[in-house]
Amino acid sequence: MATFVITKRLNDLYKYELTSRKGKTIFTSNSFELRFECEEQIGYLQESLERVVFLKFKSGRGKFFFRLVLDDKELAISRKFSTQLMLEKSINEILKYTPVAEILDFSADIDVFNDLDTI
Repeated sequence: MATFVITKRLNDLYKYELTSRKGKTIFTSNSFELRFECEEQIGYLQESLERVVFLKFKSGRGKFFFRLVLDDKELAISRKFSTQLMLEKSINEILKYTPVAEILDFSADIDVFNDLDTI
């Protein structure tokens, strides 16, 4: 099952990624000023998945990727794939798991490993 992961970029803007069940990033969203904007767009994407368009490209170095477009607005760009088959498998994974994907929020500046300093 895929998971949406919300994080902060180095410039303090928010983004979300859809990660596969193996933990690999499938696509990364554009930047957002506020965290709740990520959640809103994820919800909109989940509700409107049947209208999503995948624009497929091949880079100058022979890698395959896609841009995820909804209502004439680019929402995200995929990672680079070595084969067109891997790109198609990722699109199928998006179509299958996005409606039921959970959201994990790692955008807070909480040190989850703070207790290691006392060991």
